[in-house]
Amino acid sequence: MDHQAKGTKKGRAALKADEAKVDLIAVVVAVNDSEPCLLTIGNADTLPSGPYALEHRSLQSGLRGWVEQQTGHPLGYIEQLYTFADRDRIGAERQERAISISYLALTRKEQATGSANCGWRSWYEYFPWEDHRSGTPVVLDILRPRLIEWAEGASDATTRRERRQRAAIAFGFDDRNWNEELTLQRYELLYESALIEEAGGGGDIAPAAVSGKAMIADHRRILATGIARLRSKIKYRPVVFELMRPSFTLLQLQRTVEALAGRLINKPNFRRLVEQQELVEETGETSLETGGRPAKLYRFRHAVLDDRAVAGTKLPLARA
Repeated sequence: MDHQAKGTKKGRAALKADEAKVDLIAVVVAVNDSEPCLLTIGNADTLPSGPYALEHRSLQSGLRGWVEQQTGHPLGYIEQLYTFADRDRIGAERQERAISISYLALTRKEQATGSANCGWRSWYEYFPWEDHRSGTPVVLDILRPRLIEWAEGASDATTRRERRQRAAIAFGFDDRNWNEELTLQRYELLYESALIEEAGGGGDIAPAAVSGKAMIADHRRILATGIARLRSKIKYRPVVFELMRPSFTLLQLQRTVEALAGRLINKPNFRRLVEQQELVEETGETSLETGGRPAKLYRFRHAVLDDRAVAGTKLPLARA
Protein backbone atom coordinates (compact mmCIF):
# COMPACT_ATOMS: atom_id res chain seq x y z
CA MET A 1 0.00 0.00 0.00
CA ASP A 2 1.72 3.18 -1.17
CA HIS A 3 1.10 6.70 -0.05
CA GLN A 4 2.87 8.74 -2.73
CA ALA A 5 3.66 12.27 -1.57
CA LYS A 6 1.97 15.07 -3.46
CA GLY A 7 3.99 17.17 -5.81
CA THR A 8 6.45 14.44 -6.82
CA LYS A 9 7.06 15.88 -10.30
CA LYS A 10 7.64 19.36 -8.96
CA GLY A 11 9.91 17.92 -6.28
CA ARG A 12 12.00 16.06 -8.86
CA ALA A 13 12.43 19.19 -10.96
CA ALA A 14 13.43 21.24 -7.94
CA LEU A 15 15.93 18.63 -6.82
CA LYS A 16 17.51 18.52 -10.25
CA ALA A 17 17.71 22.29 -10.46
CA ASP A 18 19.32 22.56 -7.05
CA GLU A 19 21.81 19.82 -7.91
CA ALA A 20 21.94 18.77 -4.26
CA LYS A 21 22.63 15.22 -3.32
CA VAL A 22 19.36 13.47 -2.49
CA ASP A 23 19.26 10.27 -0.46
CA LEU A 24 16.27 8.01 0.07
CA ILE A 25 16.22 6.49 3.57
CA ALA A 26 13.92 3.79 4.93
CA VAL A 27 12.82 3.14 8.51
CA VAL A 28 11.70 -0.48 8.08
CA VAL A 29 9.79 -1.79 11.11
CA ALA A 30 8.55 -5.24 12.09
CA VAL A 31 7.40 -6.71 15.41
CA ASN A 32 8.92 -10.03 16.41
CA ASP A 33 8.06 -11.83 19.65
CA SER A 34 6.51 -8.67 21.09
CA GLU A 35 9.61 -6.62 20.26
CA PRO A 36 9.61 -3.73 17.76
CA CYS A 37 12.47 -4.42 15.35
CA LEU A 38 14.36 -2.19 12.95
CA LEU A 39 16.02 -3.35 9.74
CA THR A 40 19.60 -2.07 9.66
CA ILE A 41 22.70 -2.55 7.53
CA GLY A 42 26.42 -2.39 8.27
CA ASN A 43 27.18 -2.52 11.98
CA ALA A 44 23.51 -2.09 12.88
CA ASP A 45 24.15 1.67 12.83
CA THR A 46 22.79 2.52 9.39
CA LEU A 47 19.32 2.65 7.87
CA PRO A 48 18.89 1.21 4.36
CA SER A 49 19.39 4.07 1.91
CA GLY A 50 20.69 5.11 -1.46
CA PRO A 51 20.85 8.11 -3.80
CA TYR A 52 17.89 9.14 -5.88
CA ALA A 53 18.83 8.80 -9.54
CA LEU A 54 17.25 9.95 -12.77
CA GLU A 55 16.59 6.36 -13.83
CA HIS A 56 14.27 5.88 -10.86
CA ARG A 57 10.65 6.06 -11.98
CA SER A 58 9.65 7.75 -8.73
CA LEU A 59 10.97 8.43 -5.25
CA GLN A 60 9.22 5.36 -3.89
CA SER A 61 10.46 3.06 -6.64
CA GLY A 62 13.98 4.28 -5.97
CA LEU A 63 13.60 3.59 -2.27
CA ARG A 64 12.16 0.12 -2.86
CA GLY A 65 15.04 -0.71 -5.18
CA TRP A 66 17.72 0.35 -2.73
CA VAL A 67 16.16 -1.48 0.23
CA GLU A 68 15.73 -4.73 -1.70
CA GLN A 69 19.26 -4.49 -3.10
CA GLN A 70 20.82 -3.90 0.33
CA THR A 71 18.68 -6.21 2.45
CA GLY A 72 16.92 -8.67 0.15
CA HIS A 73 13.67 -7.45 1.69
CA PRO A 74 10.84 -6.29 -0.62
CA LEU A 75 8.77 -3.48 0.86
CA GLY A 76 5.00 -3.49 1.20
CA TYR A 77 3.37 -0.58 3.03
CA ILE A 78 5.40 2.64 2.94
CA GLU A 79 4.62 6.29 3.60
CA GLN A 80 6.77 9.38 3.43
CA LEU A 81 8.03 10.64 6.77
CA TYR A 82 9.97 13.85 6.41
CA THR A 83 12.57 15.59 4.29
CA PHE A 84 15.76 16.37 6.19
CA ALA A 85 17.73 19.23 4.63
CA ASP A 86 19.39 21.16 7.48
CA ARG A 87 22.66 22.65 6.26
CA ASP A 88 24.70 21.21 9.16
CA ARG A 89 22.90 17.86 9.49
CA ILE A 90 25.74 15.73 8.09
CA GLY A 91 28.76 17.68 9.29
CA ALA A 92 30.50 20.96 8.82
CA GLU A 93 33.18 19.39 6.64
CA ARG A 94 30.63 18.75 3.89
CA GLN A 95 30.42 21.62 1.42
CA GLU A 96 27.24 20.62 -0.39
CA ARG A 97 23.75 20.44 1.09
CA ALA A 98 22.68 16.85 1.72
CA ILE A 99 18.95 16.18 1.42
CA SER A 100 17.40 12.99 2.75
CA ILE A 101 13.81 11.98 2.04
CA SER A 102 12.78 9.44 4.64
CA TYR A 103 10.05 6.82 4.55
CA LEU A 104 8.37 4.58 7.10
CA ALA A 105 7.87 0.97 5.98
CA LEU A 106 5.85 -1.66 7.87
CA THR A 107 6.45 -5.33 7.21
CA ARG A 108 6.73 -8.77 8.79
CA LYS A 109 10.11 -10.17 9.67
CA GLU A 110 9.48 -13.55 8.07
CA GLN A 111 9.02 -11.88 4.69
CA ALA A 112 12.73 -11.10 4.45
CA THR A 113 14.82 -13.23 2.10
CA GLY A 114 17.93 -12.44 4.08
CA SER A 115 21.25 -10.73 3.43
CA ALA A 116 24.59 -10.98 5.19
CA ASN A 117 24.78 -7.20 5.25
CA CYS A 118 21.57 -6.57 7.20
CA GLY A 119 19.93 -7.53 10.45
CA TRP A 120 17.02 -6.83 12.77
CA ARG A 121 17.56 -4.97 16.04
CA SER A 122 15.13 -3.85 18.72
CA TRP A 123 14.51 -0.14 18.43
CA TYR A 124 14.82 0.06 22.21
CA GLU A 125 18.56 -0.60 21.80
CA TYR A 126 18.71 2.87 20.28
CA PHE A 127 16.17 4.47 22.65
CA PRO A 128 16.33 2.59 26.01
CA TRP A 129 14.35 5.33 27.77
CA GLU A 130 11.32 4.70 25.51
CA ASP A 131 10.26 1.25 26.82
CA HIS A 132 7.88 1.65 29.77
CA ARG A 133 6.19 -1.74 29.57
CA SER A 134 7.88 -2.88 32.79
CA GLY A 135 7.59 0.48 34.50
CA THR A 136 9.75 3.59 34.33
CA PRO A 137 13.14 2.65 32.80
CA VAL A 138 16.09 2.88 35.17
CA VAL A 139 17.99 4.92 32.59
CA LEU A 140 15.69 7.88 33.28
CA ASP A 141 17.02 8.02 36.84
CA ILE A 142 20.47 8.55 35.31
CA LEU A 143 19.41 10.96 32.60
CA ARG A 144 17.29 13.20 34.81
CA PRO A 145 20.09 14.75 36.93
CA ARG A 146 22.21 15.23 33.80
CA LEU A 147 19.40 17.03 32.03
CA ILE A 148 18.77 19.19 35.10
CA GLU A 149 22.47 20.03 35.24
CA TRP A 150 22.36 21.02 31.57
CA ALA A 151 19.29 23.17 32.16
CA GLU A 152 20.85 24.92 35.15
CA GLY A 153 24.01 25.55 33.13
CA ALA A 154 22.28 28.13 30.93
CA SER A 155 23.60 31.66 31.26
CA ASP A 156 20.27 33.37 31.96
CA ALA A 157 17.15 32.65 33.99
CA THR A 158 14.79 32.60 31.01
CA THR A 159 16.77 29.91 29.21
CA ARG A 160 17.15 27.88 32.40
CA ARG A 161 13.39 27.94 32.96
CA GLU A 162 12.68 27.07 29.32
CA ARG A 163 15.12 24.14 29.37
CA ARG A 164 13.68 22.74 32.61
CA GLN A 165 10.17 22.95 31.21
CA ARG A 166 11.10 21.24 27.94
CA ALA A 167 12.82 18.40 29.81
CA ALA A 168 9.88 17.98 32.20
CA ILE A 169 7.34 17.81 29.37
CA ALA A 170 9.38 15.51 27.16
CA PHE A 171 10.52 13.06 29.85
CA GLY A 172 7.57 13.21 32.23
CA PHE A 173 9.51 14.80 35.11
CA ASP A 174 7.87 16.63 38.02
CA ASP A 175 4.88 14.25 38.11
CA ARG A 176 3.95 14.97 34.49
CA ASN A 177 2.43 12.21 32.37
CA TRP A 178 4.67 10.29 29.99
CA ASN A 179 3.71 11.00 26.37
CA GLU A 180 4.91 8.16 24.14
CA GLU A 181 4.56 10.32 21.03
CA LEU A 182 7.36 12.73 22.04
CA THR A 183 10.16 10.39 20.92
CA LEU A 184 11.74 12.96 18.60
CA GLN A 185 11.56 15.77 21.17
CA ARG A 186 13.35 13.56 23.72
CA TYR A 187 16.09 12.68 21.25
CA GLU A 188 16.52 16.33 20.27
CA LEU A 189 16.91 17.33 23.93
CA LEU A 190 19.56 14.68 24.53
CA TYR A 191 21.36 15.85 21.41
CA GLU A 192 21.17 19.50 22.45
CA SER A 193 22.48 18.65 25.92
CA ALA A 194 25.32 16.62 24.32
CA LEU A 195 24.42 13.47 26.26
CA ILE A 196 24.50 11.21 23.21
CA GLU A 197 27.35 10.26 20.91
CA GLU A 198 25.96 11.88 17.77
CA ALA A 199 26.25 15.31 19.42
CA GLY A 200 30.04 15.10 19.25
CA GLY A 201 32.48 16.35 21.87
CA GLY A 202 31.99 18.98 24.49
CA GLY A 203 29.46 17.17 26.65
CA ASP A 204 29.35 14.52 29.33
CA ILE A 205 28.18 11.70 27.05
CA ALA A 206 26.23 9.05 28.95
CA PRO A 207 27.26 5.37 28.66
CA ALA A 208 25.76 3.47 25.69
CA ALA A 209 23.51 1.46 28.03
CA VAL A 210 21.93 4.77 29.02
CA SER A 211 22.21 6.89 25.88
CA GLY A 212 21.44 4.05 23.46
CA LYS A 213 23.29 2.70 20.44
CA ALA A 214 24.53 5.47 18.16
CA MET A 215 23.91 5.57 14.43
CA ILE A 216 25.73 7.26 11.56
CA ALA A 217 25.02 10.88 10.66
CA ASP A 218 21.44 11.71 11.73
CA HIS A 219 19.95 8.25 11.17
CA ARG A 220 18.89 7.97 14.82
CA ARG A 221 17.04 11.27 14.48
CA ILE A 222 15.28 9.88 11.43
CA LEU A 223 14.45 6.71 13.37
CA ALA A 224 13.02 8.81 16.21
CA THR A 225 10.82 10.58 13.67
CA GLY A 226 9.56 7.21 12.40
CA ILE A 227 8.80 5.90 15.89
CA ALA A 228 6.89 9.05 16.81
CA ARG A 229 4.88 8.87 13.58
CA LEU A 230 3.96 5.22 14.09
CA ARG A 231 3.06 5.68 17.76
CA SER A 232 0.70 8.45 16.78
CA LYS A 233 -0.75 6.72 13.74
CA ILE A 234 -1.73 3.44 15.44
CA LYS A 235 -4.22 5.48 17.46
CA TYR A 236 -6.28 6.62 14.50
CA ARG A 237 -5.49 4.33 11.54
CA PRO A 238 -5.39 0.50 11.45
CA VAL A 239 -1.78 0.36 10.22
CA VAL A 240 -0.83 -2.06 13.02
CA PHE A 241 -2.36 -4.87 10.94
CA GLU A 242 0.43 -4.39 8.39
CA LEU A 243 2.67 -5.90 11.07
CA MET A 244 0.41 -8.85 11.92
CA ARG A 245 0.27 -12.31 10.42
CA PRO A 246 -2.86 -13.09 8.37
CA SER A 247 -4.40 -14.69 11.48
CA PHE A 248 -3.66 -13.80 15.09
CA THR A 249 -5.09 -13.87 18.59
CA LEU A 250 -6.35 -10.73 20.28
CA LEU A 251 -3.54 -11.08 22.82
CA GLN A 252 -0.97 -11.07 20.01
CA LEU A 253 -2.56 -7.93 18.61
CA GLN A 254 -2.48 -6.28 22.02
CA ARG A 255 1.16 -7.22 22.58
CA THR A 256 2.08 -5.74 19.20
CA VAL A 257 0.43 -2.41 20.02
CA GLU A 258 2.11 -2.41 23.44
CA ALA A 259 5.50 -3.12 21.86
CA LEU A 260 5.15 -0.15 19.51
CA ALA A 261 3.81 2.21 22.17
CA GLY A 262 6.28 1.13 24.83
CA ARG A 263 3.58 0.90 27.47
CA LEU A 264 0.92 -1.54 28.64
CA ILE A 265 -2.75 -1.48 27.71
CA ASN A 266 -5.78 -2.42 29.78
CA LYS A 267 -6.80 -5.79 28.35
CA PRO A 268 -10.62 -5.60 28.71
CA ASN A 269 -10.75 -2.03 27.40
CA PHE A 270 -8.54 -2.89 24.44
CA ARG A 271 -10.65 -5.88 23.42
CA ARG A 272 -13.86 -3.91 23.78
CA LEU A 273 -12.49 -1.13 21.55
CA VAL A 274 -11.33 -3.55 18.86
CA GLU A 275 -14.67 -5.38 18.82
CA GLN A 276 -16.80 -2.23 18.94
CA GLN A 277 -15.03 -0.79 15.92
CA GLU A 278 -15.33 -4.08 14.03
CA LEU A 279 -11.65 -4.11 13.09
CA VAL A 280 -11.36 -7.89 13.18
CA GLU A 281 -13.41 -10.99 12.48
CA GLU A 282 -13.06 -14.58 13.66
CA THR A 283 -11.44 -17.10 11.33
CA GLY A 284 -13.20 -20.08 12.93
CA GLU A 285 -9.86 -21.53 14.01
CA THR A 286 -7.94 -21.54 17.29
CA SER A 287 -4.32 -21.34 18.41
CA LEU A 288 -2.45 -23.29 21.08
CA GLU A 289 0.50 -20.88 21.12
CA THR A 290 -0.82 -19.12 24.22
CA GLY A 291 0.16 -22.06 26.41
CA GLY A 292 -3.29 -22.30 27.98
CA ARG A 293 -6.63 -23.21 26.53
CA PRO A 294 -7.08 -22.67 22.78
CA ALA A 295 -7.45 -19.01 21.82
CA LYS A 296 -9.63 -17.83 18.97
CA LEU A 297 -7.86 -16.65 15.84
CA TYR A 298 -8.89 -13.43 14.13
CA ARG A 299 -8.07 -11.62 10.91
CA PHE A 300 -8.20 -7.98 9.94
CA ARG A 301 -11.54 -7.00 8.42
CA HIS A 302 -10.34 -5.31 5.23
CA ALA A 303 -13.80 -3.94 4.54
CA VAL A 304 -13.12 -1.37 7.25
CA LEU A 305 -10.84 0.41 4.78
CA ASP A 306 -13.83 1.01 2.53
CA ASP A 307 -16.09 2.30 5.28
CA ARG A 308 -16.77 5.99 5.48
CA ALA A 309 -16.04 5.79 9.16
CA VAL A 310 -12.46 4.65 8.59
CA ALA A 311 -11.15 8.09 9.57
CA GLY A 312 -12.58 7.44 13.00
CA THR A 313 -11.14 3.96 13.34
CA LYS A 314 -9.00 4.01 16.44
CA LEU A 315 -6.73 1.77 18.47
CA PRO A 316 -6.26 4.15 21.41
CA LEU A 317 -3.85 3.22 24.16
CA ALA A 318 -6.15 2.48 27.07
CA ARG A 319 -4.13 3.16 30.20
CA ALA A 320 -3.44 0.23 32.47
